[in-house]
Amino acid sequence: MKQSLSTLRGRFVRWAEQLDPLRLVILGYASYIVLGWILLCLPICHRGAPAGILDHLFIATSAVSTTGLVTVSVADVYSSLGQGIVLVLIQLGGLGYMTIGSFTMLALSGKLSPLRQRVGTTTLSLPVGFQVVSFLRVVVIFTLLIELAGAAILYPIFRAHAAPEPAWQAVFHSVSAFCTAGFSLFNDSFESYRDDVALNAVITLLSYLGAIGFIVVSDVWDFLRGRKEFLTLTTKIILTSTLWIAVVGTILFCLDEPMLQGLPWGERWMASLFQVMTASTTVGFDTVPIGNLSQSSLFLITLVMIIGASPAGTGGGIKTTSFTALWAVMMSVFRRRTAVVFWNREIPEVRVRAATANFLFYVVTLAVGTYALALVEAAPLADQMFECTSALGTVGLSRGMTASLSAAGKVIITGLMFFGRVGPAVIGMAFFIPGLKKPAGPAAQEDIAI
Repeated sequence: MKQSLSTLRGRFVRWAEQLDPLRLVILGYASYIVLGWILLCLPICHRGAPAGILDHLFIATSAVSTTGLVTVSVADVYSSLGQGIVLVLIQLGGLGYMTIGSFTMLALSGKLSPLRQRVGTTTLSLPVGFQVVSFLRVVVIFTLLIELAGAAILYPIFRAHAAPEPAWQAVFHSVSAFCTAGFSLFNDSFESYRDDVALNAVITLLSYLGAIGFIVVSDVWDFLRGRKEFLTLTTKIILTSTLWIAVVGTILFCLDEPMLQGLPWGERWMASLFQVMTASTTVGFDTVPIGNLSQSSLFLITLVMIIGASPAGTGGGIKTTSFTALWAVMMSVFRRRTAVVFWNREIPEVRVRAATANFLFYVVTLAVGTYALALVEAAPLADQMFECTSALGTVGLSRGMTASLSAAGKVIITGLMFFGRVGPAVIGMAFFIPGLKKPAGPAAQEDIAI
């Protein structure tokens, strides 16, 4: 029996080693979703409120993709065990495929197989100069410490508000916030806590720490310990762009949104910052009803959701670095430069091409998803586009149409959430590009009008 298992394992490893790492990433996330779906379908995971098989698949996908869109109430449908499974799926999705398994192997043997190193580099989007082994240690240790600290601070807050099971609420929401999942055990998210400064501050900090990405965490840690003299360009871009989005977005949202005009000045600014933060980090919590926002505020939130978080983090979107690379392309063209330059640093052509492909494929996926949803749902087009943007960006904000989705609509949004977690460009490179035949020789060059 042991020999048969060993032979089977050897065949699987050899098969996996022949696959492109991108395809392994996709299969890995899909396996998490299927396993979570099966577990959530078990009667022991249910509390009493009705939910269908497709709802359980939707919740499992939303958890692994760290989106937060739900067709049923997690608090009402799932028992403590079911909620625990959702939380584990969020943690697995937030840390990324193979991260926990690779860290366990490191702790036991002190090394990683070549296959795990290749997949780890792919899933974490590591730039040149970052070692997978040391990076994984920073990721897991930092995650556990931050989530533990977040739960410890949230516990007295929930207890003061007389929330049921405050310890469990603290743990669940700390993990959900850091992994930018947006899952809540409150059916109105944090709308009842809009004026609580402590809770707003903790959730905001947890979400930003998860969204800025582990590259920044590792880079800043090495800088503080004296291992590096300067922060990398990636870290500087992420921190600067995140700050600009937060500041500009908060000002515009606060000054424009009519629903906030009657609030006290401090609460008004706090609600604005929280809502821009939740779209930027793609965490998906809310302290104001999204369905009541003005059209201009919805458009602003949509733009922020599309940009999203940062690479090697827990958030979605096209990423701040891709947006910055595209901005650099535009400015370089305006300044008639032959190379793409940002902050007096030339961005490698391969990164510019990757950012362009990522953005275009993202837009195409969003357009196809919105069109498909419009074919099967009767909601206003603006609500459908917002729903698709939220799903693809793994944000979790909704205008209220998620719970009323048809079976076909649930399948479409489920697919968008999965695409958003893996990355549309990764899907494209994994399944479309390898199938194309390579040209026999160099392609002939011909100019086109722009």
